[in-house]
Amino acid sequence: MNNRIMLSHNNSVKIVGGINGSCFSARKTHNNAYLLKKMEISVAEAEKRTGKNAVNMQETYTVYLIETRPVDAASEGTNPALDSLWRRYSEFELLRNYLLVTYPFAVVPPLPEKRAEFVWHKLSADNMDPDFVERRRVGLENFLLRVASHPVLSSDKIFYLFLTEENGWKETVFETGFQAKADSRLKALNATFRVKNPDKRFAEMKHYGDELQSVISQLLRVRARAADRLYGVYKVHGNYGRVFSEWSAIEKEMGDGLQSAGHHMDAYAASVDDILEEEEHYADQLKEYLFYADALRYMCRKHELTQYELEMAVQDLTSKKQQQEELATGTIRTFSLKGMTSKLFGQETPEQREAKLKMLETQIEEGEEQVKERNAECDEFVKSAWVDIERFKEQKDHDLRESLISYAIMQISMCKKGIQVWNNAKECFNKM
Repeated sequence: MNNRIMLSHNNSVKIVGGINGSCFSARKTHNNAYLLKKMEISVAEAEKRTGKNAVNMQETYTVYLIETRPVDAASEGTNPALDSLWRRYSEFELLRNYLLVTYPFAVVPPLPEKRAEFVWHKLSADNMDPDFVERRRVGLENFLLRVASHPVLSSDKIFYLFLTEENGWKETVFETGFQAKADSRLKALNATFRVKNPDKRFAEMKHYGDELQSVISQLLRVRARAADRLYGVYKVHGNYGRVFSEWSAIEKEMGDGLQSAGHHMDAYAASVDDILEEEEHYADQLKEYLFYADALRYMCRKHELTQYELEMAVQDLTSKKQQQEELATGTIRTFSLKGMTSKLFGQETPEQREAKLKMLETQIEEGEEQVKERNAECDEFVKSAWVDIERFKEQKDHDLRESLISYAIMQISMCKKGIQVWNNAKECFNKM
């Protein structure tokens, strides 16, 4: 269950946690506030359960065991009992939704897929399949480790309670009122198309998120097709084994050599299952950044909405000031319902105009304060978001580089094993 922390050649920290060692990288930091420096975290196991849902219908679902232990205890040589609790995938979703709303300027780590995507034909797409559940367990642990090493998210009280309080956690989340702060999709879409002065940096980052998702999707599709072909090639080698075995039965001098060569071919054909299982691990690492692209775009859309709200506040203030000037001078600059009403029913009395001027003066003061607040909010968002984007870029570049190098090494190793099989077969043939 220990989170092993290893310093790599490029001054990054590789954090390996959990029973099967889910792995990701975080940049070396001296910030002792990170939760991962204080607590060991793992998702130790998954368990299938059956029970009744909210509408009193029977359902089968999976729960995941989260285990935690203070780092200080381990460093002092003591071995206290692990704190543990069970969580459903839906609770992980609730936690992430809370983090997205509460920290809109952060690139919030993604959850592993709820249902298998980009699978090759021999891989089950059933979300209750044991292999899929195990990969999701590793992905959920990775999510917790990502959040626990984030410079901002790691200090969130709700996240800490998610790890340590099994009962009452949901109620505490809902009491924060985060759902009321969540923006409607229509509102966000409206901001996307109506914002007048979008920040070029965020527009480019949003486009990059689109492109990143596109290329990783293509890469995963290519990999799934290659896995199908590779599986077929390996399994066809099993036919060599069968034929050599049958041939050996009718030969006296050559029989032993042919049978030995057949055994090597059988072993080669059987090895593909382990190879593709290892490949699936690398595919999951790519999928994480496929989903990170969504998180990046979400942040950019949130900035658009912040910018749009600022522009609307400025527009409203400008309109109020124009109304004030028109009332004070009695001049209507543009066509308006008010101007038509004045022509039809006569001008307002001085008292009415004075009351409206006072009301507008109050509204202008409130509008100026709102514009000031919106400006400050927008500036703070940009500042905080760009810090996290830079952190994310560094993490992404490191992680994807390491994953691709490891994948290439695995492919080289696989090819060497294939060469070795045929070298072994050649020795068998030489001895005939």
